[in-house]
Amino acid sequence: MNNNKKAKAPRRPKGQYRKGRKGQGQGRANRQRPRRREEDEKIQRLIRNINDLLADTNQAICLEDLSAYERKRIHQYFDNKDDFETKTYRNGEDYLLWVFPIAKLRQLAEEKAREALELGEEVDLPPMSNYERFIIHDTLKSWDSVETASFGEGEERHVRITPVRFGRKLKRMVKKIKFF
Repeated sequence: MNNNKKAKAPRRPKGQYRKGRKGQGQGRANRQRPRRREEDEKIQRLIRNINDLLADTNQAICLEDLSAYERKRIHQYFDNKDDFETKTYRNGEDYLLWVFPIAKLRQLAEEKAREALELGEEVDLPPMSNYERFIIHDTLKSWDSVETASFGEGEERHVRITPVRFGRKLKRMVKKIKFF
């Protein structure tokens, strides 16, 4: 027999760790400051105010001077709702939290598209941010009877909805025929 082999230490059963290892409540990452009731009440009041403001308008709301925890809680609340979308943008060292009323923007786009079809004329929407314009374009891209395009520069950039005489499908068919 070979006596050069070292005896192995007995293995610990799974789930048992040595004392002092991280993950057992001693690491810095596991220590969180307990949240105060006042902070949660402040966030709930803020969410109620945002809901009240967004109930009457299709304009996005910008929130400034929020802590990371407050931004996270507001994101969690509104991301569970299909009618709203939240985005955080950085402005220098500050963070801006925007809440967009997606359902109201889609409703506005469809109303204005119907108006353009009834009048047979172009309809200009008010100036919007790039994300709001994206929602308008995305909502109306499935409509064959209207086209959308953005016009203007900077803060004055807006969407123009134009009724289409023959629709997009006919234009695609004409393009395919020209290739043959």
